[in-house]
Amino acid sequence: MVIVAGSLRIAQGRRDEFVAASRPAVVQARATVGCLEFVVTADPVDDDRVVVYERWESVEALAGFRGDGPGDDLSAMIVSVDVGQYAVMS
Repeated sequence: MVIVAGSLRIAQGRRDEFVAASRPAVVQARATVGCLEFVVTADPVDDDRVVVYERWESVEALAGFRGDGPGDDLSAMIVSVDVGQYAVMS
């Protein structure tokens, strides 16, 4: 299992726009074979922070979905990224 978790800093005043624009990716990921969990959500305290959490059956499943990452529209809103990928051994 692979977990991707962390946070993004979003341009001031654009956090809710970022979360809304991420919805299609969340829907697509959850429909992808190998996706166990996928969420992009607004931090309830910091108005420029978004939290991401993903669980995948394998690195291959994650790589198959991820491709080149977020599109230019979402990338333009991101100020900084603190996200890690973790392999979980059962």
